[in-house]
Amino acid sequence: MDELLPDERLDYLVDERLKIIQSSSVFSFSLDAVLLARFAWVPIQKGNIIDLCTGNGAVPLLLSSRSKAKMTGVEIQERLSSMAKRSTLLNELEKQITVHTMDIKEAPSVFGHGTFDALTCNPPYFPSSNEQDYNENPHLAIARHEIHCTLEDVIKVSSQLVKQGGKAAFVHRPNRLMEILGFMRQYELEPKRLQLIYPREGSEANMLLIEGMKKGKPDLHILPPLTVYGSDGAYTEQLKQVFYGR
Repeated sequence: MDELLPDERLDYLVDERLKIIQSSSVFSFSLDAVLLARFAWVPIQKGNIIDLCTGNGAVPLLLSSRSKAKMTGVEIQERLSSMAKRSTLLNELEKQITVHTMDIKEAPSVFGHGTFDALTCNPPYFPSSNEQDYNENPHLAIARHEIHCTLEDVIKVSSQLVKQGGKAAFVHRPNRLMEILGFMRQYELEPKRLQLIYPREGSEANMLLIEGMKKGKPDLHILPPLTVYGSDGAYTEQLKQVFYGR
């Protein structure tokens, strides 16, 4: 594996079984990625999984502890893609995980329509209408704002990539729930499971997890809410069970 770049560090990925290359000036994974990887349905033994907007590869790496299926990561930023590829090699998972540097909108023509059993995506959360709100760091701006792909792009491409009966899971912000549901219905990803994430008891939800099935029948299940921090400022037992797989 290539040496770490000057602004990179090597961290453990939730537990000590996996390591991941991170950079505070480029990209570091967050709780969003862990919750998405724990929430999404994936085939256990065989099949194909794709992770869009993969960043430094946290979601595929986490999913590798749950599934032996082949995994594909797609990331538009070459620097982040490089981090994901090197982390894959570091964990000796190159036979299971392949990372591609490309715009997600190119993925259906490259990989084919209806190719994947399961899809995950932690997309940019914020619309690109106000450039004044962009982070000055271009890497962070692209990761957080819809500069290269919109919410509609993400859901349309996801529908094209998964096979009929396949599942697509997303993590996003609650204030965009109605848009998400609308686009999922428009592109035949019928919403099946929804969970709201609360930073602490008594606060508003600040994250959501949602999963849809390609051409599924209407049948939405709203899961119990998940609270991240207790009154003592530490992770709740509920979060620990999800986060650490206890």
